[in-house]
This record gives sequence, structure tokens and C-alpha cells, in this order.
Amino acid sequence: MKRYQLFGLSLCAAISFGSLAAFGPASSSQAAARTISTPKSTTTARISGLTLPVAKNPIVNKSRVPGLAITYAAAENNIDPATHNPIADRLEITLKNSSAKALSKLEVFYEMTDVVTKAKEGYYQKLTGITIAPHHQFTVYFDGIKKAGHFPENQYSLYRNSQNQVNFKIWASAPGVKIAQGTAVKSIGSSEKPNS
Repeated sequence: MKRYQLFGLSLCAAISFGSLAAFGPASSSQAAARTISTPKSTTTARISGLTLPVAKNPIVNKSRVPGLAITYAAAENNIDPATHNPIADRLEITLKNSSAKALSKLEVFYEMTDVVTKAKEGYYQKLTGITIAPHHQFTVYFDGIKKAGHFPENQYSLYRNSQNQVNFKIWASAPGVKIAQGTAVKSIGSSEKPNS
């Protein structure tokens, strides 16, 4: 091949390369947008958002009429009340209505205390959508699962993160009946993990 032909080919290649460089990707973000697809939204089994502690128990109920009781409360070694099989650790509370009327507008406050550090956290939850028929009971779970009877929890709480014993005090309330109280315990050294 003759020298001027090689020079011509080299010149064309240089011009083409320069044009590509000049008109290449306008920005790195545009290049990334072409190479990285946006993931499709996926449904999650957990309730999103962070549940924060409250400074004090906000429940106001001065009724002295019996009718609501906490018949079972657990924070570890939990049992499914329907199947009696073990389930993953979470705060689980069974509420019984012993009155002659349906109970609704239920609310729960629970306080956890690390027995070593004495640190305390309190959490409040309206049990929206829950009505307990007369002489029936209903179990609620604080585990962040998106199912009926399941409510949010703080996965960064003392319960989920302390290696010490954590004691729970629980208050449940409904209009027209007195506040029910219960307790639960997370024992020393256990590592409570949210149900997935």
C-alpha cells in the first residue's frame, strides 16, 4: 500500500475518533442511565417506616368496669394461638373481651426496660381495624408484618438489640372498660430477630 493511502486512512480514523469523543456521552449520568435499569417496585412483607418511642404513656382511661384482659403476652419462645406451633420472636399479646359488648378503638402502650443499663423505651399503637366480640379474644403482634392483627415495631429497639434481659410492661385499653395490664420478658443474651 502506498504511503499517501496509509496517511489518508490514519487521518480518517483520527477524525472519526475525535468526532466520537466530541459527541460521546454527554454526561456520566446519561451513560449510567442507559446501562443501569431502574428496578421495578416490589411488594414487601414488612411495614415501611420507623416506629419511634414516645416519652410517656398517652392512654387516658379512667373506667373501673372490668371487661378487657391480657391473657397472654410473650417476647420470645412465641406460640401461634391457632396452631400452637412455635413462631419467630416478637411482642405478642392476646386480648380477651369478657364484657357483653364488642370492644373497639383499642390502643396499646408498652414499655421495655433493660435490667442492666436501666434504659427505657415506650411505644404506643392504636389497634386500628380491630374489634373484639363479646366473650372472644384476639391476638395482636408487633412485628412489622403486613397482615391483619400485625402492627409496626422499632427494629432498633432495646428488644431487638440489647443482649441483656429486657422486661416489658404492657397496657391495653378500650372505651368503657378499665385498662388491662400484662408483662413479658426477653431473657439474657438472646438475639431477637424480626420474622422475615
